[in-house]
Amino acid sequence: MNDPKNMPAMPMDAHNKKLLANVHPDNWTNPEPVGIYNLVVIGAGTAGLVSAAGAAGLGAKVAIIEKQFFGGDCLNVGCVPSKSLIRSSRTIADVKDAERFGVKVPVGTEVQFGAVMERLRSIRADISPHDSAERFKNLGVDVFIGDASFIDGKSIKVGGKTLKFKKAVIASGARAADPEIPGLKETGFLTNETVFNLTDLPKRLACIGGGPIGCELAQAFQRLGSQVTLFHTGSHLLNREDPDAAAIIQKKLVQEGIRLVLNAKISKVTAENGAKTVHFNSGGAGDSVSVDEILAGAGRTPNVEGLNLEAAEVKYNLKTGVEVNDFLQTSNPDIFAAGDVCMNWKFTHAADAAARIVIQNALFLKCKKLSDLVMPWCTFTDPEIAHVGIYEKEAKEKGIETQTFLREMKDVDRAKTDGEEEGFVKVLVQKGTDKILGATIVARHAGEMINELTLAITGNIGLGRIGGVIHPYPTQSEAVKQTADAFNRTRLTPGIKKLFSGWLAWKRR
Repeated sequence: MNDPKNMPAMPMDAHNKKLLANVHPDNWTNPEPVGIYNLVVIGAGTAGLVSAAGAAGLGAKVAIIEKQFFGGDCLNVGCVPSKSLIRSSRTIADVKDAERFGVKVPVGTEVQFGAVMERLRSIRADISPHDSAERFKNLGVDVFIGDASFIDGKSIKVGGKTLKFKKAVIASGARAADPEIPGLKETGFLTNETVFNLTDLPKRLACIGGGPIGCELAQAFQRLGSQVTLFHTGSHLLNREDPDAAAIIQKKLVQEGIRLVLNAKISKVTAENGAKTVHFNSGGAGDSVSVDEILAGAGRTPNVEGLNLEAAEVKYNLKTGVEVNDFLQTSNPDIFAAGDVCMNWKFTHAADAAARIVIQNALFLKCKKLSDLVMPWCTFTDPEIAHVGIYEKEAKEKGIETQTFLREMKDVDRAKTDGEEEGFVKVLVQKGTDKILGATIVARHAGEMINELTLAITGNIGLGRIGGVIHPYPTQSEAVKQTADAFNRTRLTPGIKKLFSGWLAWKRR
């Protein structure tokens, strides 16, 4: 894990000074430990903060240890800064598209990248008090800043002090993986932990990785004025998503001018004439591209080093992280883990949900299971892709017969009026029933629309019942109701239609 001095908080303007004062205050004095804590939490990202605040709110004596920034990735180098950047990129995309809506934009309208990044830093700083060390101290949590290291299965050392515990939570998170590409480290590259330090727009940018992070940032920088080359090892972007959804995003990125290199094998990176040159092979042909910056967005590495997990008899893997069971319990029954350090779902909302499981299982009865969660997620490209439940491929692998109901956004009135016709709502149900197994939405605000279907799965509400829910007109979320209407029409068998037709004829007499 990085030294706090090297963590991304540059340039040192008023916004970043405010951020640091909240999430890594220089003048912090660690308290004297109490006798035995009910819960000691390692890591002050989402999973750690929710664990600490929840336990303290229940009256437990809690300590939290953080060596870097309170707020973790989400506040500092993830959700907050990336979505701020994406919002600015959407604005310039709308400006360039304004004439389609009858709005004439003056020639010469341009992006002020420095102002975009200052806005980002301002938003991050304004949100930071929610995750600050001082706030958690005021919540009754003993806050320690420094390196945590297990002494044994019942105690942890930090800053020369020993914290004894009944239960502990490892929530140390993950970091951007370093691609093993010859010359990349020597040439220098950006990750999500450093890209938001930029004050000047790279004219040419190479993005490595066609997953959610790579696609989101590639599109954002292309819109803000970079010429982006996006490298992906697969045959299409966003391999884990619904293929139809991924195809829409891939087409959109290419339309916006991104150079897409699929089936890419990067052989090396060199520095030549002040530029960084990426040498690669794609489809059997060798080529190279020179850029000003390289952004690596391919994968995450769990933060397990330096914790002395062996002393606590906690099993872990350097690639997959801390090993946990379905109750988020490690190989030491008194030590739990939550968040990116142990879970495949590397989302802020997943870390939050996991922390609530830990609070229940560590302090009360061990009865909450990770596998019981219904986990939605969203990739914040434009349009967005949101998903919940299982995919059709997974259903087939499990031997489940399914039916799919789809509504294209181009057939939704509000999407037409908004000029946002790309995408669809696709709902997968178990054949012969209205039980929702999964859903994928591609739309500009898909992340807002998926919640209705997530609630339906969680509450065991069938697709048929959604058809009876009144949706305001005109809204894009009507597309969800329209998939339900399509399902309900399948219930009208020829026999029922004939009976209904006869009844209407009788009523007309």
